Amino acid sequence: MVDVGALVGGASGLVVGVLAWTQTRATNKRSDFTAITERLDQELKDERAQRKLLTSFVLDLLRWAQRVEPDTQAGPPPEPPAEMDLTPWRR
Repeated sequence: MVDVGALVGGASGLVVGVLAWTQTRATNKRSDFTAITERLDQELKDERAQRKLLTSFVLDLLRWAQRVEPDTQAGPPPEPPAEMDLTPWRR
């Protein structure tokens, strides 16, 4: 016959293994969520900085355009800020 102690030990080992496995999955999900949110926060921060630079450049262009009249030489338009990322518009 099968030893009851062996069955109880095996069953408890199985239960402990399943609980450990689910806990590990939950921890992995939490760490994945944390990594994703940190990355999204950083991307949002970078995009806000780029939008701020783009807005300032557009305002500079508008100020330059207000000084230009049909018969006036206003000089070249202002250059964009050096830290502004223009790679999406350059080919």
